[in-house]
Amino acid sequence: MTTSRRLFGTDGIRGKANVDPMTAETALQLGQAAGLIFVRGNHRHQVVIGKDTRLSGYMIEPALVAGFISAGMDVILVGPLPTPAIAMLTRSLRADLGVMISASHNQFEDNGIKLFGPDGFKLSDQTELDIEMLMAADRSAQLAAPSKLGRAVRLNDAGGRYIEAAKGTFPRGVTLTGLKIVVDCAHGAAYSVAPTVLWELGATIIPVGVEPDGFNINSGCGSTEPSFLSAKVLEHGADLGLALDGDADRLLLSNEKGEIVDGDQILGLIAQYWGRAGRLTGDGVVATVMSNLGLERFLATEGLTLHRTQVGDRYVAERMRASGINVGGEQSGHMILSDYATTGDGLVAALQILAVLVKQGRPASEVCKLFDPLPQMLRNIRFTGRSPLKDPHVVAAVAEAEAELGKTGRLLLRMSGTEPLLRVMAEGEDEAMVNRIVAQLCETILQAAHEPA
Repeated sequence: MTTSRRLFGTDGIRGKANVDPMTAETALQLGQAAGLIFVRGNHRHQVVIGKDTRLSGYMIEPALVAGFISAGMDVILVGPLPTPAIAMLTRSLRADLGVMISASHNQFEDNGIKLFGPDGFKLSDQTELDIEMLMAADRSAQLAAPSKLGRAVRLNDAGGRYIEAAKGTFPRGVTLTGLKIVVDCAHGAAYSVAPTVLWELGATIIPVGVEPDGFNINSGCGSTEPSFLSAKVLEHGADLGLALDGDADRLLLSNEKGEIVDGDQILGLIAQYWGRAGRLTGDGVVATVMSNLGLERFLATEGLTLHRTQVGDRYVAERMRASGINVGGEQSGHMILSDYATTGDGLVAALQILAVLVKQGRPASEVCKLFDPLPQMLRNIRFTGRSPLKDPHVVAAVAEAEAELGKTGRLLLRMSGTEPLLRVMAEGEDEAMVNRIVAQLCETILQAAHEPA
């Protein structure tokens, strides 16, 4: 009996398109299994399906549709829209399930499938495991009778619904008039809606990464290539630059000097702004183990606590719900503002930063620099075979590194949830020491990984 998830990682199922597991066959099985689990009661069951702009969406989408229809679910197709729009529409349409076809910040060759429950939140590990088990079982006797098959329809105003919802998160009576903003949509899911929102709120916009062709998503642009954003900000003399990723659930910024503002600074600014306005719930904010110690120390000066989770915005959202906290995020740029959304929403997070800029009337280089991050070094080790983490030499090296870093630094070793990588991260006040510790530890790990069992 399966006891751990094989297909689902930290952010749904992901892989190279048309290669197991990201095949039409898997999508069909997933649609059937998820549909059967979420067909509960006698009402007409519905699933909302959105996607980003990569070519393989044309293969995955119809396979999912067939699976859900065969399980007795009606399908609502909304086309290319940001991941948070799918979560929002799932709730507002009172659907039983939401699906986003996207590999987020990956290149076009990859694709993925993310699932949302009727509450708009990503599914739990246990529910994903239940789906996997049903995918591996014989489902034929459970599929819908011919008279109970679902139907598929297209929701033509889906983009407009999200645009209005996003605009509704911006303070009333405030306008972006007078601000010049570069918005980089990574040729992804927000290529139409993000520029529209900013323009309708009054900004002068320079849209880039808004010409998707199925192949260019995240290619040389977007939040994974922030240097492109910086160059465009300087080229156009913009007040701020916003970079989204392929499915628009993460955000990075560039100030007017072309300096990049990462997720930790964004999280700190929103926490400070909301906290001082009395809008912050709970005793602090939620972030992952990757967030810089500088953020933790800054929040402490505001009387706030940083609650850390494992990597993955779904785990951030779960901790926020459990702790009654309404602001959380990741260093990579996922920002979850639960007053407005159930998952990361790069555009909504950007609007909160823009509100601060307008109200303070100061340049982004002053507003968005709240703390100096501690030197942080991250290296990825790719290897196959047995894990070296329990090797006695590695255990000893980790203990030695932690002792050297002491209470003013951190050491983190973790396996990637989406790739066969071991990530080694250290941070501390002495950059040279941090770099040396990571280099030595990686060397020890590689030696252990290649030693015969």
